[in-house]
Amino acid sequence: MQQPAETTRIFDYRPYWAECFGIAPFLPTSRAEMDALGWDSCDIIVVTGDAYVDHPSFGMAVIGRVLEAQGFRVGIIAQPDWTSTADFEQLGRPNLYYGVAAGNMDSMINRYTSDKKIRHDDAYTAGNIGGKRPDRAVIVYSQRCREAFPDVPIVIGSIEASLRRIAHFDYWSEKVRRSILLDAKADLLLYGNAERAIIEVSHRLANGEAIEALRNIRGTAFALSTLPADVQEIDASTLAEDQVSDNVEPKTAVIRMIDPAEAARQQQLTYIRLPAYEEVREDKLLYAHTSRILHRETNPHNARALVQAHGDRFVWLNPPPIPLTTEEMDWVFERPYQRIPHPQYGDAVIPAYDMIRFSVNIMRGCFGGCSFCSITEHEGRIIQSRSESSILDEIENIRDKTPGFTGIISDLGGPTANMWRLACKTKEIESSCRRLSCVYPNICKNLDTDQTPLISLYRNAREIKGVKKVLIASGLRYDLAVKTPEYVKELVTEHVGGYLKIAPEHTEQGPLSKMMKPGIGTYDEFKEMFERFSREAGKEQYLIPYFIAGHPGTTEEDMLNLALWLKRNGFKADQVQSFYPSPMASATAMYHSGKNPLKRVGRSSEDVNVPKGTRQRRLHKALLRYHDPENWPMLRVALKKMGRHDLIGNGKMHLIPLTQYSKPHGLKGGKFFRTQHTGLPTIPALPTKGKSKPNQPNNQK
Repeated sequence: MQQPAETTRIFDYRPYWAECFGIAPFLPTSRAEMDALGWDSCDIIVVTGDAYVDHPSFGMAVIGRVLEAQGFRVGIIAQPDWTSTADFEQLGRPNLYYGVAAGNMDSMINRYTSDKKIRHDDAYTAGNIGGKRPDRAVIVYSQRCREAFPDVPIVIGSIEASLRRIAHFDYWSEKVRRSILLDAKADLLLYGNAERAIIEVSHRLANGEAIEALRNIRGTAFALSTLPADVQEIDASTLAEDQVSDNVEPKTAVIRMIDPAEAARQQQLTYIRLPAYEEVREDKLLYAHTSRILHRETNPHNARALVQAHGDRFVWLNPPPIPLTTEEMDWVFERPYQRIPHPQYGDAVIPAYDMIRFSVNIMRGCFGGCSFCSITEHEGRIIQSRSESSILDEIENIRDKTPGFTGIISDLGGPTANMWRLACKTKEIESSCRRLSCVYPNICKNLDTDQTPLISLYRNAREIKGVKKVLIASGLRYDLAVKTPEYVKELVTEHVGGYLKIAPEHTEQGPLSKMMKPGIGTYDEFKEMFERFSREAGKEQYLIPYFIAGHPGTTEEDMLNLALWLKRNGFKADQVQSFYPSPMASATAMYHSGKNPLKRVGRSSEDVNVPKGTRQRRLHKALLRYHDPENWPMLRVALKKMGRHDLIGNGKMHLIPLTQYSKPHGLKGGKFFRTQHTGLPTIPALPTKGKSKPNQPNNQK
């Protein structure tokens, strides 16, 4: 097996000969647009489930413009009719390969709610119309590409492929499915942010290498019929108490830090054999065990290759890609994006575009490690930050080029608001760490938590001519924020548009420990800072907390205690976010297996309570919306069953009324808020006469 080559900077490749055609105003979506550019063919065709928006927040635009800068002619087939091959043939046969993506979202999560009900809208489609992409879009699109041109290689990517790179639990069918690589019959799978891998793949194919020869590119997965004999196998295919072979994962693997030199040697000379697809399909404990191994092998500096048998074939995962440097991040975001949707959509509204058109992405990655979130699995734990000058240049581009700009930047953020430039104190520590989170159960002593560079960035952004206001709308890690009080003061004083969203997710230690989230005491600490700095600034502002119902590890008692906390603090949830078991998440492994993969998994390891079934999930949601009369009959039955008759009555100390009144007692003046991560919260009631009005939230994002 070839070993991964030395990392080449993504802008150091010699451009392909077709760079002579220059930069396209928009990447072509039709033969007529190709003719206008003077192209007789496309080198690469990207098929996507999203409407084509030429903006750095949309995956097809980033990949397309990055490959264009390498000299390749890239066409876009956006939201094709998948019932025939006609749309897949409209740009002709690609010279190198089809790149297939579901879009910015997983197609199943995009189409179905957490209760498996069909959504009738789609924020990534013109007109917000649902149903413009198929279920399991990567598989369906790949099939049509293969039918259109059987000899053309197929390279799959996007978050849908990334989170399904090995055997995975599928919530919608309630079973374990094979790696999407095999179901899509693709030649190569790219996982994570794929600029580095897609550039290397493209140049090597252009230089005449066969797709089957590309076996040493980081961040890729492919199928093999036989395993290489020149690489040592570490057998992790069984639970510790079931192992009989001498060649098993050593006990020292539980240590979170390893020697960097040893890590490099292991990357080159070893691979880890996971339990086979057929085994994890039948044995839930082995599924949880596999999930734990996968999440421990995510640091690109020490992760080893992973192999999983599927019948008589093997899915081989190379180690994750090396994160982009700041210089490379700037290069990606400074491509000549038009920053608007393709003209074919006319005046139709694309909600996802409207949400981000006045915002700036300043970083990638997240080291929070929340067990229910897929950001870490897709983008990695190492933060990749843009330079301040590049960010400020993009703000000026928004001011000068984006239609409808009124002077308000709706967000400077990314996966989180306040991880920009945060990293391990030394590269040696970063390279040797295997922790699942840098902030749980405690903030790592080796993490640099200084957020003062963000203060400088925010102030310089506000000074740009034509900018009236800079808001911070990305989710804030408040456990980090409290480590730099001056950052909290700057944020609260200048960058909150009436409310600030944060995500404690729960109040009880049971579910919080399974989410890998800090205790509610950290929320209280941040709340005190937020309110104090708001008063000092003379502003009436509100914290909007998000909570999750039905997460693994949550009991009815936990949800009841959360409901009592909400009532005690005067909150009334307008919408409720239910746990959604997304592929590959650690929490999804808990949901499926009833075990905790955050710890070593064994036959006698910790059982996790998992709220399943329509009745139990509805009850957990009803407790979050205890004030809704429609929920009172269900809650009366549940409270009586729990022995909590004392919470049923018509006094202020009761959770729900004894009879079906129009609203429960003791809630007058309570604050409504949305717990979903989409949509704006309802504005709290205006203060009584004689007090100043609260700032109104900005609706740009």
